Amino acid sequence: MKNLFKVQFSILLIFLVASCQEQNRKKSVELTDENSVLVEHPLGETRVPKNPDRVVVMEYGSLDTMKELGLDEKVVGIPKNNLPAYLNAYEEDETIKNTGGLKDLNFQTINELQPDLIIIGNRQVDDYEELSKIAPTIFMIVDYADYTDSFKENARYLGDIFGKEELLEKKLKNIDKVSKEIQEFTKKDDKEALIVMYNERKFSAYGKGSRFGIVHDVFGIEPASKNLEVAVHGKSISNEYIYDTNPDYLFIIDRGAAINTNKANRKEVENALIQKTNAFKEDKIVYLSPDIWYLSGGGLMSFQRMAEEIKSALY
Repeated sequence: MKNLFKVQFSILLIFLVASCQEQNRKKSVELTDENSVLVEHPLGETRVPKNPDRVVVMEYGSLDTMKELGLDEKVVGIPKNNLPAYLNAYEEDETIKNTGGLKDLNFQTINELQPDLIIIGNRQVDDYEELSKIAPTIFMIVDYADYTDSFKENARYLGDIFGKEELLEKKLKNIDKVSKEIQEFTKKDDKEALIVMYNERKFSAYGKGSRFGIVHDVFGIEPASKNLEVAVHGKSISNEYIYDTNPDYLFIIDRGAAINTNKANRKEVENALIQKTNAFKEDKIVYLSPDIWYLSGGGLMSFQRMAEEIKSALY
């Protein structure tokens, strides 16, 4: 009988806690122009409370921007299953809960965290409406056709939300500085580049306006292949295509390494045909950090690191 009472009491307690949580949400302060920021994003308009205390961040570029702005204490949940190496500090932080994978969200955990704000990226687009029921949700994505301006717009929204406008502008000036340094070099350099993703022994090429087009569009390296169609997964190409294109720089993003599956075997990548290219002969085959280029990008830290990798390859 005592055990039955304990079970009934536990069930009642669970319902009471859930009821209190729901009542707290209903009692939330109405968001106005004075106490919130209106964020316009590709999925709509979202009014976000100023300086929210509890933020679930599903998009790594926004996460690294928040880190650069000293907002770690605001982050209560992130997808740790695919965490990029440069954000490994969050791996062991028990105060920040694991919300699952980038595409396999743990909605129960997210709901239990009672966030004031949820930030998502392209991989969570289909979950936007469901997440919006939990808390104000904003969609942060970089427009690859206008990389720098859209990246800055996203960063400035975060600066406005958290009252970090002044610090953010200082960070953006540093971004502009390193970008201009690279651009000044590439204006005088007539070498051309091909950007490819390597995945399970297959190549996909990316040109201007693509997800990796920052190499051409922002940093100013001329494309070795002029007419690549912009596609989410790039253009499927062969070893012969790379040989015929004969790039001076061959930038490679290893998808397998990014998602911890089959890391590229460089001897297979740099086969007999690839070895005939200018890139191989001049030691300009560059393996870019896949976790930054494939999983992240579009944040203050990731932009800086991408720029540094390109700068290192050029000089």
